[in-house]
Amino acid sequence: MDASKDSRTNEVRLVFDSLSENESFARMVIAAFIMDMDPTMDELADVKTAVSEAVTNCVIHGYNGGAGKIYMNCRREGDSVTVEIIDYGAGIEDIEKAMEPLYTTRPELERSGMGFAFMEAFMDSLSVESTPGKGTRIVMEKTLGREDAYTQAL
Repeated sequence: MDASKDSRTNEVRLVFDSLSENESFARMVIAAFIMDMDPTMDELADVKTAVSEAVTNCVIHGYNGGAGKIYMNCRREGDSVTVEIIDYGAGIEDIEKAMEPLYTTRPELERSGMGFAFMEAFMDSLSVESTPGKGTRIVMEKTLGREDAYTQAL
């Protein structure tokens, strides 16, 4: 990657309706946003999956399948990408409990309860802030290019 590109920053902000079909839209947006950072296929899949899980949580849990807006803020700086997903929906009563693998507040939907676990596994960092009745803010970060550095070192 060109060293002059490493110091550039870029941001994009989106607002879209809390509809399940917009989950694939969010995946496409983040893929397009990081494409010129030359991610590996695994890195691209990781970021897309994490964004997908965050948006799906907004639709299913934040707005309970009802109307609402989802805010997606993306920032690139050097070889790192930060994605922030915000809803102003139901919020989370117990964040620690919600982040436990297999925990779900909607078992009738036969969901796996792995959303936060996937976000945490696929990104380098994950933070969740939430206030019941006011909404949730998820911030995820990932540095791209580590796999190439590892392969080149071999």
